[in-house]
Amino acid sequence: MRIGLFGGTFDPPHQAHLAAALLALKRLKLNRVWWLVTPGNPLKNTRGLAPLPKRIAAVRALTHHPRIDITGLEAVIKTRYTYDTISWLLARCPGVRFVWIMGADNLRSFHRWQKWRKIAELVPIVVIDRLGPSLYAAASLAGNALARVRIPEYTAAALPDRKAPVWTFLHGLKSPLSSTALRALRSRRPPKKPNNPKSSNKKRASKTQKRKTAAKTRKRRARKKRKT
Repeated sequence: MRIGLFGGTFDPPHQAHLAAALLALKRLKLNRVWWLVTPGNPLKNTRGLAPLPKRIAAVRALTHHPRIDITGLEAVIKTRYTYDTISWLLARCPGVRFVWIMGADNLRSFHRWQKWRKIAELVPIVVIDRLGPSLYAAASLAGNALARVRIPEYTAAALPDRKAPVWTFLHGLKSPLSSTALRALRSRRPPKKPNNPKSSNKKRASKTQKRKTAAKTRKRRARKKRKT
């Protein structure tokens, strides 16, 4: 069984996330992708982060794919860091060949992840093309440190079968979509005005009055016709 692990806060999830998961699914010949929606990112400010159940529901609404499973596993097993989550899975799924899926923007900051070198030693990693970050992701601190174990993209299908540390870069996905930008747009939207009960009652009363007036008009016209 070949399973891709796609982790993140996904606040909100968008089409570029789905495209990345599908690209990895196809090019690495994975059996499944486990989409791990995390309670929070230790490297980011989680203030204003949407509740986990809401984010999981949003990912489910986006995907609708028979080979993509959505889970809030980290909240269940009480892990905070990727290294601990992967270690937990490896201990319980010895026959599974896991691959960690990340965007090129994450490779840029990978050296800031807790035990990032050990993560690279646990499972193969696939880095997905992103518009902008792809230009310098491979030249990042982690990209340089792992350069010797990078394999050519044309051998990507064999990645799950290789022994870590090993990684490859998949090109072809150039989406400008960003959860950070979408969150910024969300925060700038004016709040919805609460319903005013008095206003609603007035509207209902006005509609009722109009219906009554129309009914009376129809009755008067009917009486006039009968007289003539």
